[in-house]
Amino acid sequence: MHGKGGSPTKFVAELASGLEAKGHLVANIEMPWSGNRNYDVNPAAAEAEVDAALARLRAKGASRLFVAGHSLGGTFAFYYGSKHAVDGIISIAPGASTASQVVREKLGGTLEEARKLVAEGKGGETARLQDFEGAKGTYAVVCKPDNYVLWFDPDGAMNLMKSIRALKPEMPVLLIVPKGDYPSLIKQKQSLVDALPRNPQTRLFEPDATHTGAPNASRDEISRWMMEVAR
Repeated sequence: MHGKGGSPTKFVAELASGLEAKGHLVANIEMPWSGNRNYDVNPAAAEAEVDAALARLRAKGASRLFVAGHSLGGTFAFYYGSKHAVDGIISIAPGASTASQVVREKLGGTLEEARKLVAEGKGGETARLQDFEGAKGTYAVVCKPDNYVLWFDPDGAMNLMKSIRALKPEMPVLLIVPKGDYPSLIKQKQSLVDALPRNPQTRLFEPDATHTGAPNASRDEISRWMMEVAR
């Protein structure tokens, strides 16, 4: 699962192809927050999309299943792992937690606008709302307020810390925070590490890479860690 932008981004595609080259079965799926989709379904439907992708991997012979995501995908990976039984979570440069101060400041007004539209019975009609990304700032998206409210609820699916604290102790995590990540994401690193379940296979990996370069820079460690957990 990738961050915002168009279809599965180049840097995530490179990670997927690199893992496939090492013999891993991979499903690289385009999630609802992509630039092509703009929150076209709600978080529950997104969970179902991941369910389906994992089922396809099982059908191909996968015996151990890991959920990985980059940026917003890294945040959603924690949410999915807090609700579903998988063998491990790989969260690469997780960001855009709806409970964060910057997201509340940038999008709080738009969230209230979307909630008002829902209250007026217009939740199923597309509207021009706002999204935010660290690299590009605030920008417009056209989506249904019903979906927007669920994605941007500060206490909802994309509350990063809430999802981490809901993980079961037996869930191993590979948390990847690149050394060249956005300052706000580096700043939250220690709080995320402190909140992770005390699983002996949980690891923090800090590649010498930027936010966008983190997936490909981590592929060797991701492969090594998955093999370690699988054993």
